[in-house]
Amino acid sequence: MLTPPERVAGADVLDVVRTHWLDGAATAVHLPVGFGAHHWEVGDGAGHRLFVTLDALGERHSAESLEGAYAGAAALARAGLRAVWPSIPARSGTFTVPFGDGRISATGWLEGRTPTEAEAAAPEHVDEVLAVLKALHGFFLPRGIPEWAPRVGTDFPRRLRERTATPWARGPFGEEARSAIVDRLPDAERWTRRYLALADEAHQHRDGWVATHGEPNYSNQVVTPDGLRLVDWESLSLAPRERDLVDAVDSGAATVDALGAREPMLELFRLDWRLSEIDAYAAWFSGPHGRSSDDRTALGGLYEELKV
Repeated sequence: MLTPPERVAGADVLDVVRTHWLDGAATAVHLPVGFGAHHWEVGDGAGHRLFVTLDALGERHSAESLEGAYAGAAALARAGLRAVWPSIPARSGTFTVPFGDGRISATGWLEGRTPTEAEAAAPEHVDEVLAVLKALHGFFLPRGIPEWAPRVGTDFPRRLRERTATPWARGPFGEEARSAIVDRLPDAERWTRRYLALADEAHQHRDGWVATHGEPNYSNQVVTPDGLRLVDWESLSLAPRERDLVDAVDSGAATVDALGAREPMLELFRLDWRLSEIDAYAAWFSGPHGRSSDDRTALGGLYEELKV
């Protein structure tokens, strides 16, 4: 997230990091990166640094599924998948620990940089990313990783219609967001029907599912002197491999034929993202919110997902 969480102080982060990972943790600086989780750089003043993440629990993750994702990524790294930059186990042996209403985790500090969007589109970089994904998809399946399932159900259009039936007056963008969603209610119903039909089709071929990162876009890539690393493994799931390939196809970086991808499964994961984002933004703007950078970014994200 771009702005620090209102109810979490740096001292709170230091306390949990000292207890579970780094005795001498002395500084915690909130990092305005990503969108969905909060991140801090935590250091001890002696050269040791951690990248600390606070993930929320809710519809996207339970404590068990989040732990399974981070533990699965660590298992992949231990087995030799070099592109995985995994979390560090806490002293308890788990990869996440309770923190407020969520779970907190830590990775070692990774020296490198996130590529720009233009750099990520360069053919050489695309080839490296696709090679990493091919290796991941052909690797063993870690025990206990979450299994992909539809993120909205048949009741989604009804819930959306009911939620938008009365004014959203708990923040400055509420009515604007509600109006935008109301205009697309028929589309949301059509998208949901198609999505669930494709999900049924995907489950009929579950024996071909693989370990997928879920969001291998450039914002979760780090270019290092030792090669490309993928970070943010909270979305690791057993799923059709098209879950990781849809961005490459939609950006024009690779073709469906070149990847051997199945167009219906690419469509499934386009809809998976779109519908889950609309659901999340509906909850965001029907509730208390302000005019922060996060709120403005979320409003832009909502409009993007509502495009026909």
